[in-house]
Amino acid sequence: MTRGSGLLEGWLAQLRANKANSLIPADLRDGRILDIGCGSYPYFLAHTYFREKFAMDQLNLSEVPPDITTFQVNLEHVQKIDVEDNYFNVVTMLAVIEHLNPESLVLLFSEIHRVLVPGGIVVITTPNAWTDPLLQFMARINLVSKEEIDEHDFVYTLPLLGWYFGRGGFDIKKVSFGTFEAGMNLWALAEK
Repeated sequence: MTRGSGLLEGWLAQLRANKANSLIPADLRDGRILDIGCGSYPYFLAHTYFREKFAMDQLNLSEVPPDITTFQVNLEHVQKIDVEDNYFNVVTMLAVIEHLNPESLVLLFSEIHRVLVPGGIVVITTPNAWTDPLLQFMARINLVSKEEIDEHDFVYTLPLLGWYFGRGGFDIKKVSFGTFEAGMNLWALAEK
């Protein structure tokens, strides 16, 4: 869930969740998922099936369903995700990386690589770089959360996401990319 208001926020969260769910194979759902940057409420985790669910954000998580374990960490300074190697089947970051300083992403992607089981995947969504002026306009007229848009730190393209995956230890041959929401958003999936 997002902070602030915006007439389309609930619908956009649902679209991101649907995209992420469509990218996750059924055989990985018998394991563990970590949703990094879930916001104050783990919407995606509450709307997906996994044997074990974990949520990580820098905000204090409120009203968390009982089947979700939470971690509160500063996402700009994740030195180590506090689990053993090869722990999660899936890691998701839905509409998160645009809020982080790009300098912190290589270490974060390296940690995600470390905690994924062999054959596990990471799924990321982020606004397409060209949408930044449109999102600023949509925030001014209260279609999307002004608080969230004002905190966008960087914009991404598919090749740039591939570069970060490579720097984080992922084999570029095991990375897939695409767009959704009429090309306004990017998705990326990398397999360990």
